[in-house]
Amino acid sequence: MLKSIKVRDYMTHHQVTFRSDTDLFLAIERLLEHRINGAPVVDSQGHLIGLISDGDCLRGILSGAYYEEVGGCVANYMCTQLETVSPDADIIEICQRFLREGREQFPVVEEGVLVGVISRRDVLRAVKAFAQHERDQPPEV
Repeated sequence: MLKSIKVRDYMTHHQVTFRSDTDLFLAIERLLEHRINGAPVVDSQGHLIGLISDGDCLRGILSGAYYEEVGGCVANYMCTQLETVSPDADIIEICQRFLREGREQFPVVEEGVLVGVISRRDVLRAVKAFAQHERDQPPEV
């Protein structure tokens, strides 16, 4: 049953992360290099403290251009109002949240520590794997 598939089974474990003091242009470079539109910001113990998106980076550049001080660090532009999920959440629940909230990814947090990221693409992989498994099963007699 698809409902028994957990986030931990399909989340990305080795995601790009930043520290709050990461230079904005370094963050932009890494987002472009990894072809992603955002990444978690963590403290030295791995606790999630924010998210930085490509939109946040654009706001930072525009703000800096306006004040003629382009740059700064991730902490100045990251979002700190965080929506997270548990690694034990089921895929259907996360799929519903993606549709309801219009998000593309959620940080996965366990006991305050970032353990992964689940994206819409990860959910699609889970559904595809489940459908493939169902097709490969012999029919019940």
